[in-house]
Amino acid sequence: MRLFIAEKPDLARALVEGLGGNGTRRDGYYDCDADVVTWAFGHMLQLMEPEDYDSCYKIWRLEDLPLLHIPWRKKPQPDKAKQLEVILDLLKRASSVVHAGDPDDEGQLLVDEILHYANCRLPVQRVLINDNNPKLVRRALDALRDNREFAGLSASAEARAVGDQLYGYNLSRAYTLVAQKQGFQGSLIVGRVQTPILGLVVRRDREHAGHTKVGYHTVSAEIAVAGLTFPARYRLKPTDPVDDKGRLNDPLHAKALAEAVLGQPATLLTAETKATEVAPPLPYNLLKLQTDASRLLGLRPDVVKDLTQSLREKHRLITYNRSDCQYLSVEQHADAPAVLAAIGATAPDLATAVAKAEPTRKSRAFDSAKVSAHHAIIPTETRADPETLTEPERQIYDLIARAYVAQFHAPQRLERTEVMVNMLDHRFICKAALVTQPGWTALTQEEEETETEESPLCLDLRSLTPGQEGTCVKAETTRRETKPPPLYTMASLLTDLTRVAKYVKDPDLRAELLKKDAGKEGEHGGIGTPATRDTILKTLFERSYLEERGKSLASTGLGRELYDALPDIAKFPDMTALWHRQQRAIQAGEQDTESFIRDLASFIAQEVTAVQTNGLPLKIPVLPCPRCQRPLRRFANGTKGPFWSCSGRAEGTCTYSCDDKDGKPVPRPDPAVSVLHKCMGCGQGLKRRDSFKTKGEFWWSCSGYPTCRYTYPDLKGKPDYSKKKKA
Repeated sequence: MRLFIAEKPDLARALVEGLGGNGTRRDGYYDCDADVVTWAFGHMLQLMEPEDYDSCYKIWRLEDLPLLHIPWRKKPQPDKAKQLEVILDLLKRASSVVHAGDPDDEGQLLVDEILHYANCRLPVQRVLINDNNPKLVRRALDALRDNREFAGLSASAEARAVGDQLYGYNLSRAYTLVAQKQGFQGSLIVGRVQTPILGLVVRRDREHAGHTKVGYHTVSAEIAVAGLTFPARYRLKPTDPVDDKGRLNDPLHAKALAEAVLGQPATLLTAETKATEVAPPLPYNLLKLQTDASRLLGLRPDVVKDLTQSLREKHRLITYNRSDCQYLSVEQHADAPAVLAAIGATAPDLATAVAKAEPTRKSRAFDSAKVSAHHAIIPTETRADPETLTEPERQIYDLIARAYVAQFHAPQRLERTEVMVNMLDHRFICKAALVTQPGWTALTQEEEETETEESPLCLDLRSLTPGQEGTCVKAETTRRETKPPPLYTMASLLTDLTRVAKYVKDPDLRAELLKKDAGKEGEHGGIGTPATRDTILKTLFERSYLEERGKSLASTGLGRELYDALPDIAKFPDMTALWHRQQRAIQAGEQDTESFIRDLASFIAQEVTAVQTNGLPLKIPVLPCPRCQRPLRRFANGTKGPFWSCSGRAEGTCTYSCDDKDGKPVPRPDPAVSVLHKCMGCGQGLKRRDSFKTKGEFWWSCSGYPTCRYTYPDLKGKPDYSKKKKA
C-alpha cells in the first residue's frame, strides 16, 4: 500500500483525481485500491511547552532561564488528534509513503514531523504540487523524487520554529520578571517578529511627533498658447538658493522670479506626447487583500483572514486563502469561462463586467514560472446565492472577483504629454495625462489618490508643438511646509511589513533579507508570513502595545516602554535577517538545527544575565511595601478578587499583602505591639494580625520582623507558643 499524506483536504481530493478519480471516501482518507490518500489540517503537531517537560516551569523564575530542551519534543494539537490517529494507523499498514506537503519549507516540515513522530522507517517519495489543476497534478505524480533531497528545507523550518519558541519564552520571562521586581504590573512579551513590528510603529510615532516644520517656496505660472491655458511649475537652476533637500528657500528670490515672468512671452521648447498602457493589477495574495480590505472597507487583517477561510471552506467560492503569491499557472487560463460564469452568478454587481470580459485575453498574471507554493487567491467555479453570504463575505468575494475579472479586460491606455516652456531663460514644466481607454479601471473601487506636487494634470495638451509662442498670464509663489511622516494606518503598516529590509541596520544583513524575497511580487525583504502577520498584529493590540487613533494606529505608553527596554537586536528586523542567513546554511547542509539552537541559547543566556544585572529603564510609578520598601505587585486572581503583595514574596523575604480597591492597594492598619505577649525567639513584643485568606481568623508575628521571623497561631486571642515556627 502506497500512502499519500496531503497537507490539506482539497489537495487530497486533487490527488485522488490525479490518480484516476476512483477513490472511495473512508473515515479520514480515500481508498484508491493500491493507493491510499489521507490529509493533514496544517500542522498536526506542536512543540511541547516548558511546563510539559517539568511542571515546575509553570512558575516563572529567573534562576530557571534560559529554558532549553535538547532534544525538543512535540505533541499532537488537541483539535487535530483524531485525524492524526488516522494517519498514524495508515502508516502502520503502508509499505511506502508519498509526502504531499506544500512545496516550501513549512510544507516540508508539516509532513516530515508526522513521519518522525511515528518513527516511520518506510521509503518516502516527494510530490511537488502548487496547483490543483488535474493536468498539473498528473504531471507532478509522474515526477516523484526522493524525500531525502528536501531534508534541508525541513530542518530550516524546524530551526525557525524551535528558535522562535526558545526566544519568545525565555526573553518574555526574563523581561517580565525583572520588570515586576521594579514594580511593573503586567507581562512584557517579546517575539522575533512581534517586537520588530512594534518597533516600526514606535519609531514612526516618534518621527511624527518630533518633526520640525521646514518652510520652502514654489513658483508656478499659467501659460496661454494657441487657445489653451495650462499651469506649469518652475524648474530650479543650479544658481538658485536651495536647502539641503534641493528646495527653494529664499522667499524674495521666489517672488522676484514670479514678477519677472508675469506677462512675458513664452516659447515651447519641447512638447512630447507618449502613449502608454497600464496593465491590470495582479490577482490578490492574502497580504494585498488584507491591505485593500483595510483601506477600502475598514476591516482588520485577522477578520479578513477569517472571512476568506469561510469563503473557502464553508462556501467553496475561492481557492487557497493564505497564499503569498499573486500569479496563476498557464493551465488555469483554460478555466476562465467557467470561473467568470460563476462570478456573474455569485456577484450580480459584476455581471456587466463579466459580460464584457474577454476569456481569451491572457494577462501577465498567467505565468507558471512565478507560481510559488500556492497560486493567487481567485474565485472557483462554484456558484452561490449571494443571499447565503454575509455582507462582509460578499465584500471580500467582490474584491477577489474584481481582481480576477480585470485580467480579462483591456489595459488602461493613456497619452502623457510633457511640455517645457521658456520665459526670460527660466524653464517651466507641465505634465499632463489623458485617459483614452479606461480598460480594466472601470472595474476598480479605488479611492481618489491624493494629489502631490508632481502629479500629472488631467489635460489634453497633445496639440501643442515645439516652437509655439504664448504668454504668461499668471505667476505666483506659494509657501509650503514639510510634513511629518504620517502615522501608520493598518493598510500602510501591512505594506511596510513586506519591505522591512530597509530598516535593517547592518547592510550585509539587509542584503540577506532582500535575497529571501528575490523574485517575489510584492515582497521586498519582508517579515512574518501571510498566515501569521494578522495574528501578530492582533496580539499587539490585545497586549495593549498598539492602539487605534481614528483611522491611524499608534504605540501605547506600555509599548514604548517595552521598546525602550530592549536591545537593538530585538527591536529591529536584524534578527530575522540573521536567522535567514543561518537557515540558508541549514538548507544547504552547512549547519545543523541543533547548533543553531545552542548558539541562540547562548545569546539568550547573555541577554538574561544583562537584564538581571542592569535592570530595565522602565518609567513606572512604584508603590513601596510598607514593611520592606520593595515594590508592591497587583494580582488579579486572588480567592476574594484582586489583591496586592510584596514583590519580595517570590524570594521569601517579605510576606506583606493587602486588599485592592479600584486598582490601588488598601494598606492594612499596622497592629499594636503587645506588652503582654513576647516572642520566644528574641523577646520583642508580638503583633496580632488578621488572616488575609480567611475572614475572622488571626495569627501572631514578631514585631522585630524581618530580623526575627517567628510566627504563632492564634488561640482564643493569645499566641499558641506550642506551635511556633519561623516564617
